[in-house]
Amino acid sequence: MAFFDIEGYEPVWLSGLQGIRRAHGDRLRALVGKPLQRVHLTWFVEYAEWLQDAPVVVDFGDERLEITHWKFDELSLTWNTIDPYGRSGWDWGDPEEPSPLLWRQDVYPELSALEGQVLQDVELLEWVGRDMAGGMVAVGFVFPRGRFTVFNAMDENGLEYTEPDPSYRRHSLAG
Repeated sequence: MAFFDIEGYEPVWLSGLQGIRRAHGDRLRALVGKPLQRVHLTWFVEYAEWLQDAPVVVDFGDERLEITHWKFDELSLTWNTIDPYGRSGWDWGDPEEPSPLLWRQDVYPELSALEGQVLQDVELLEWVGRDMAGGMVAVGFVFPRGRFTVFNAMDENGLEYTEPDPSYRRHSLAG
């Protein structure tokens, strides 16, 4: 069965800056200069909240990046395997029940405000704090009028819209 029963999605877990950069750096760099279409989040209908364990889908039109954090330092970046447009909701294997999960792109106004803006930089943000998150890698997206970061919120995804914490070492992929 696929992760969260999302058809076609199978995360590939990596840890550490070098491994993530080696596997995805060129493709992340190629996103620079493209306009952000949407950021899709999984909405848990019953609780009326973002399901932070599920992938964050960052849509640039011809490329959709799927980001999932797990455990303390594992990150999965996959490409173009999730179609949030073709299947807006899913049933966790029980088609008789109403869909408990939906893809939504209108959850946070901070993300909606970035739609249409051209990506200026992608940053791999390496946590260098002296705690159990040491070595964790977050992914930051920089736009002319704002930014967002998908980070490891201790075994799930988190979102931030401000400059990275000073405990991150920033690695720009813009060139």
